[in-house]
Amino acid sequence: MAAMATTRDALLDAAYDAVVAGGWPKARMLDVANAAGVSRQTLYNEFGSKDALAEALAMREAGRFLDAVDAALTGHTGTPAEAVGVAVATTLRLAADNPLVKAVLTDDTDAGGLLPFLTTRAEPLFDAARARISTRLHADWPDLEPTESDLAADVVVRLTISYLFLPADAVELVSARVAHLVDKLLAPEQRRTP
Repeated sequence: MAAMATTRDALLDAAYDAVVAGGWPKARMLDVANAAGVSRQTLYNEFGSKDALAEALAMREAGRFLDAVDAALTGHTGTPAEAVGVAVATTLRLAADNPLVKAVLTDDTDAGGLLPFLTTRAEPLFDAARARISTRLHADWPDLEPTESDLAADVVVRLTISYLFLPADAVELVSARVAHLVDKLLAPEQRRTP
């Protein structure tokens, strides 16, 4: 039995629909509230502003991506770099098929859109993704140096977001490149000494 959707979920779903339909820049809080079947005041009580709603939507979607990465890594027995490759490939494949990501990345006007929550105002999203990847690396490979695995998590998140904006080659090739970099970062015996 599916859990009953909360008011917050209904509001985020309505905002999601507005973004995907291309109407986010012109959408009023009243429009989102009406689509969710609640009052405008309920929407303001929950989020406070359109920016806060947009940020919450970006964070919810990021959480969904990170949940999918966790699921893809369940039972993974390879190296940290191989796990990173799986994580990057999972993220890029999901993004390619995700209507919200497509809408955000193809919105030429971005007047009040979500793009800033992936770029200039992305700190909460980056922090959440870095923390989740770092936690996973620490949990699955406790012998890794924490400072280096934190750095690897930071690099992985930044590169993955970069590849979302500027797709390069096939997902397999991109994920292999990022995994190779992480392997170099985390493999002390391969480091050059001055």
